Amino acid sequence: MTAVEIAPTSALSLSGRGAGSNGAGLNPRLARVRARAAARESIRAMRPAARAKRRRRTPEELRAVVERGQAQLNASGGTPEADAQAVIAWAVREFGPYMAVASSMQDSVLSHLVAEQFPFVDVLFGDTGYHFAETLGTRGAVEIELDVNVVDVRPELSVAEQDTKYGPRLHERDPEACCAMRKVAPMKKALENYEAWATGVRRSETAARANAPLVSWDERNGVVKINPIAAWTDDQVSEYADRHGLVVNPLLADGYPSVGCEPCTARPLPGEDARSGRWAGRDKDECGLHV
Repeated sequence: MTAVEIAPTSALSLSGRGAGSNGAGLNPRLARVRARAAARESIRAMRPAARAKRRRRTPEELRAVVERGQAQLNASGGTPEADAQAVIAWAVREFGPYMAVASSMQDSVLSHLVAEQFPFVDVLFGDTGYHFAETLGTRGAVEIELDVNVVDVRPELSVAEQDTKYGPRLHERDPEACCAMRKVAPMKKALENYEAWATGVRRSETAARANAPLVSWDERNGVVKINPIAAWTDDQVSEYADRHGLVVNPLLADGYPSVGCEPCTARPLPGEDARSGRWAGRDKDECGLHV
């Protein structure tokens, strides 16, 4: 991260000082929100210049970065696997403004972890058009409460346009096609602007994710994929969110341990795993972003 990228944050000081004459008399929280918004806009304006300082690296160069990262971060001999903060520190050094965070707005733990070291990182939110109202509310709260820049990643077609072209309720008839159009393709296009993305994939979530690496080459998207909290348990995520007073999706407290699009997400039955409510009744537990 360059000095030019963090200067606006420290200069504005999110305590409310530096909010300008218009900040006089504001309650402290509103002053912080206004200061954060001003800092965010300043960073947005400066980021193109930060990127212009070096070119986006080729796939071959990025694969070499992955190899270096694996050597530094993976467990080896008597050295344990790097923790989340160390993984993020490595990623910030390697990618700076060419790194983004992906968030489904189930919680804001990963966004907070990265923003602690890289203020106003781009947080990519896949706005599918099918989200719960609670998820959209969480998205808005995250932008207000955290030092992040939320980027809405939307499909080429609106829901109405997709219904016209492919017929209504495609998510019921062909959920793979729906996910491909509304999640996978838009994210792939968005990632063309980056060298790396950090995701909240964790090994404890599903059998398919049990061996999720800290860093790998994402062939589908042509970027480096980083999973800083791969080793975290559900309890660790909850404890971190509680300790830092972070925004979490209220659906987590309403029987939805895993939150996706509203038509395809149900509460799991007692005794079933957390993701069993996703595409319930189908042989599917991934949208395609992480396979």
